[in-house]
Amino acid sequence: MLDRENAAVLEVTPFQAIRYDFSKSRDLSTRIAPPYDVLDEADKAALLARSDHNIVAIDLPHVPPKSAGPAEAYRRAAETLNAWLADGTLVREPRPAIYLYLQVFRYAGRTYTRKKFIARVRLCRFDEGVVLPHEQTFGGPKEDRLALMKATKCNLSAIFGLYADPEGEIDAAFAATAARHPDAFGTMEEVENKLWIVDDPTTIKAVTSAMSQRQVFIADGHHRYGTALMYRDWLAEQQGGAAAGSSGGSLPLGHPANYVMFVLASMDDPGCLIWPYHRALAGIGLDALLAAWKDGCATCAESHADLTLVDRAGRRQGVRFTNRAVLAKLAPDECEAWRKLDTAYLHRYLIDELLHGNGGAGASGAARAAGSGGAGTSASRSTGDGATATAGGAAAGAALSTGGGKSPAVRFVKSEKAALETARSENGVALLVRATPMAHLKAVSVAGGLMPQKTTYFYPKLVTGLTINPLE
Repeated sequence: MLDRENAAVLEVTPFQAIRYDFSKSRDLSTRIAPPYDVLDEADKAALLARSDHNIVAIDLPHVPPKSAGPAEAYRRAAETLNAWLADGTLVREPRPAIYLYLQVFRYAGRTYTRKKFIARVRLCRFDEGVVLPHEQTFGGPKEDRLALMKATKCNLSAIFGLYADPEGEIDAAFAATAARHPDAFGTMEEVENKLWIVDDPTTIKAVTSAMSQRQVFIADGHHRYGTALMYRDWLAEQQGGAAAGSSGGSLPLGHPANYVMFVLASMDDPGCLIWPYHRALAGIGLDALLAAWKDGCATCAESHADLTLVDRAGRRQGVRFTNRAVLAKLAPDECEAWRKLDTAYLHRYLIDELLHGNGGAGASGAARAAGSGGAGTSASRSTGDGATATAGGAAAGAALSTGGGKSPAVRFVKSEKAALETARSENGVALLVRATPMAHLKAVSVAGGLMPQKTTYFYPKLVTGLTINPLE
């Protein structure tokens, strides 16, 4: 359990964002973009074909962004940013503001609205209990983002954070703002994005004061948070002394580099949907897998299943978990809420213990400790943050075979279709996971636990290009 009595206070502040000039066009559809880490060269070209002022011209100087590109790429990104500021494509907000951000989308025949706001959050270590990761993450390179921050002196891609607000206090503070027409809007991948500038001191005070009593859990952007800490410490060193602790080290307390841009949403918003990340096991048949898992699963109708298995031929089999109590022995340091997670049972027991027999220990503590120093939360190795990966189970460092050995590789995929295609192409079995309820995420997070990697997929993804956070 996190020690909230001695925790630091969450500091959420307004800022003077760099943004497109809404007086020229409120429709940003051709200028916004999906997150940089899901784009390839073809995606970037398609976005720039829609507008040569699309944000990817700055936010994605090097593809793929899994390692640092040539210095020239980041220099060009900075030159583009400065040129757009000079010619009025981009403008600096005249007064400090926060930004109401709504996404309207359809899912399963229903229309949803996910309500969020954009603000700066003071950087702090995870062990201070203010800003926290919600799940283990794969180790990912940060050199590309760090090089971009150094060149542009800006934070271009926001971190997605969640907070608890069962009474709807934050939502109520934005009620008057949401009643007027948005200042800007844009459609991306059938999701309508709406943005309001909120520079009213009364509203800002109500929101920031209410947020000071809360914790923020990183939903997406763990590596970006780690990069922001690295940039802060690098800048402090450049200015004459190493940064120490969470208060900005040798940087002045109000220095912009002590903060990072967040998009913040309530866990209690019905529009905040969690989709599952599915898995696929390569190089194993359905019958062999059921035999390996006989001590932990029983076959059942798919409608009553905790997990659905589909082999390369399309044969489907539901299974229910029959030995959840074993996690108390295998992961004694994990909270009870963690032990109830389907992905915890799947990775720590079914895959690590029964399939691979490599055991291991729960990784929440190790990952939390890694985050306490600001480096992020790496609990396993990976090919990156894309739609597929080869990785270990719940245990830190429990890397699986990539197909050359006896242990089937685990692939992480975002859709059922991709899981089935992976099972077919790799002669394996798709593992169709149930979506994790928000209540489970809250329970694990509040208890100080970390969900297994790729437990959650938040839909829809945030767009890039609504606001840019200057760091000087």
